[in-house]
Amino acid sequence: MTHERTGGDVAVETLRALGVDRLVGIPGQHALGLFDALRRAPIELLPARVENNAGFMADGLARVGGGVAPLLLSTGPGALTALPALMEAAGSSIPVLAISAQIPVDGLGGARRGHLHELDDQSAAFAQVVKGSWTVRNAAQIPSALIEAWELAASVPQGPVLVEIPQDVLLAPVGDDVPPVEHVEIAPRIPRVRDELVARAAIELDDAERPVILAGGGAARAAAGGELMRVAEALDAPVFSTFSGRDAVPAGHPLAAGAWIEDIATTEYLESADVLLVVGSALGEVSSNYFTLRPGGRLVQLDAELRVIGSNHAGLGLHCDARDALERIAAALESTSDPERRARRIAEVAEVAATVRARIDGQGFELERGILASIREALPDDADSFWDMTMIAYWAWSAWDGRAGRFATAQGAGGLGYGFPAAVGAAFADRSRPVLAVSGDGGAMYGLGEIATCLQLGLDVTWLIVADGGYGILAEYMNGAFGAATATDLVMPDFVALARSFGAHAVQTTPTALAADLREALATPGPSVVLLPQAIGLFAPTHRDREAS
Repeated sequence: MTHERTGGDVAVETLRALGVDRLVGIPGQHALGLFDALRRAPIELLPARVENNAGFMADGLARVGGGVAPLLLSTGPGALTALPALMEAAGSSIPVLAISAQIPVDGLGGARRGHLHELDDQSAAFAQVVKGSWTVRNAAQIPSALIEAWELAASVPQGPVLVEIPQDVLLAPVGDDVPPVEHVEIAPRIPRVRDELVARAAIELDDAERPVILAGGGAARAAAGGELMRVAEALDAPVFSTFSGRDAVPAGHPLAAGAWIEDIATTEYLESADVLLVVGSALGEVSSNYFTLRPGGRLVQLDAELRVIGSNHAGLGLHCDARDALERIAAALESTSDPERRARRIAEVAEVAATVRARIDGQGFELERGILASIREALPDDADSFWDMTMIAYWAWSAWDGRAGRFATAQGAGGLGYGFPAAVGAAFADRSRPVLAVSGDGGAMYGLGEIATCLQLGLDVTWLIVADGGYGILAEYMNGAFGAATATDLVMPDFVALARSFGAHAVQTTPTALAADLREALATPGPSVVLLPQAIGLFAPTHRDREAS
């Protein structure tokens, strides 16, 4: 049977011209023309079971694949179900190209013709979480819309975008007036900071007696770790990181000061800087120890998101790509490392670490710290880990020994269900090494169906589920605030039996057997589930009251 080229083919041709060889998606009635075209293309599909999981998979694919991740969605309920995942991508600056089908052209704009999944303005629902959106109305518009959207997603700060293609446009034959898409050039925008701001930042850092650096998620996403440490080494400046900025600071570097930013000892040390260089962070709620940080000296803030500059604290603001700006600042610095100064600063950081450690030691959390140590022991140094919003992950934010692997967590939006599907997307991007996902049992319920996705594609993902019978962190918060918890105890399935029913390797473990069971799971091909039934306690953050600060 001879195939007649359609709008769906034009969309897939454009994706191929953009370099796409793998993507995530779920078919739906209005998207069938797009998926039919995908069948004829050399593009591998990661077929998620739920659209929100598909969005998280695209997140993992983008993080590990290093580029824009296409996400194919249907219309209405299917598209809207992906919104929480796209909110996470927006908050974490992850480039995802969401391509949603749409109702036929004659129903667009609120015509109310009674099409299935009809919305007055579907793109309006996405407006809060995407950088931009396009709704095409004929096949000739498809290539330009996809190319412009791709370019915007890849522009710094990166983030999700939306392109809508109506059902009839995807299915309609395309003539010679829309030639095959063969070559595409894109030029993502990268904000370049002005020379006078670089010079001013270098002068302030050169003149500083006690400079300190705080690396945020923007530093990690810009892959600016090398440039960041060049500046730190020239200044002998300790480098702390936010939870999302961990990957920007090389583990084991003598100036690496850790991520215990929920402890007042760290807060006070950051405040003691006469110049605090903040790279890729708004100093928001979590990264400022719940808005209690009050910089005592001059603030120099580098960020690719213009709205972040000066949003919480006044200072010298550089709207920039972190890697480019740090490279230029490093070249402009006159300071060079001084052995006595470095030794003094390293000793100060060690004192801060000892203070934090003593405080944690006094709270009696040997079990929790042992669990985290067992996970670290089992995981290869270069393996990536993806953490859901769960109690053991809250420990990992501050205490994880990252080594060479990525550390990813749902810090952008803080929604449940991120860890496992994001890890699946990471494994899909790179099949050469195992990936770990960590969830609580509450968050695990969001993504159980994706075990089948892993089995279908043979993806090596090990999923640790730390089960306390419900929403443990919410119970802790409510007990602390009200003396009792409501709606946090949940009936849970037998996760081991359920995973085995899919055909996955699964085992129930204990804190003492955890490292060995994780090692076995990581060495087992395909998906594995390791269930640890264990209530987890959470260390008490220490900070001044906001009013007192």
